[in-house]
Amino acid sequence: MTILVVTGTGTEIGKTIVTAAVASAYRDLRVAVLKPAQTGLAPGEPGDAAEVARLAGPHVTAVELVRFPEPLAPGTAARRAGLAPVRPYEIAEAAQKLRTEHDLVLVEGAGGLLVRFDEEGATLADAARLMEAPVLVVAPAGLGTLNATALTTEALRTRGLSCPGVVVGSMPADPDLASRCNIDDLPVSAGAPLLGVVPAGAGSLEPADFRARARSWLAPGLGGDRPAG
Repeated sequence: MTILVVTGTGTEIGKTIVTAAVASAYRDLRVAVLKPAQTGLAPGEPGDAAEVARLAGPHVTAVELVRFPEPLAPGTAARRAGLAPVRPYEIAEAAQKLRTEHDLVLVEGAGGLLVRFDEEGATLADAARLMEAPVLVVAPAGLGTLNATALTTEALRTRGLSCPGVVVGSMPADPDLASRCNIDDLPVSAGAPLLGVVPAGAGSLEPADFRARARSWLAPGLGGDRPAG
């Protein structure tokens, strides 16, 4: 696994923090984090790739391909800004170039798997197919996540893409009944193992503390030591 795509069942569910945790878990390797499209930030503001590097440490190279100012799907944001969209082949080319100089390349998508990157309807799934890369799914903890996760993994399978597993992106310190039950039910709904549970608020930890704890949140398949579900 030299390229791993990280997607989610939606937005604001912890993809960036999960990406940072994986990068931290593989701190003995040269890791690159590629953000194909960053939306909703002005020039100069630190984006998701920079946040991963801040949390995970100096062994991480952060790369952002394009940035659009409005917090919208990349294709919509590009159109409204009058800027060229990022294409799947550009994402794949950037990842392949990073792979020549790094042991692991993490490609973090925007929103969910099928969010459009351009007017032709290209998605992160198209880029993953060009890269022949597995796709890790990040899911929320609570009610509604089983259906959304099942839909995402089904979309991966219909496109011939592999899914090594699912990670809960933000588990509350005092989880409700649905969140607790979902730990057992997510692997069944996803048809893939649960490879991690990241606690809510992990991104607010000091970077050294984040790095020290990251492996305890993730299964061995992601460089951690937590038993897989």
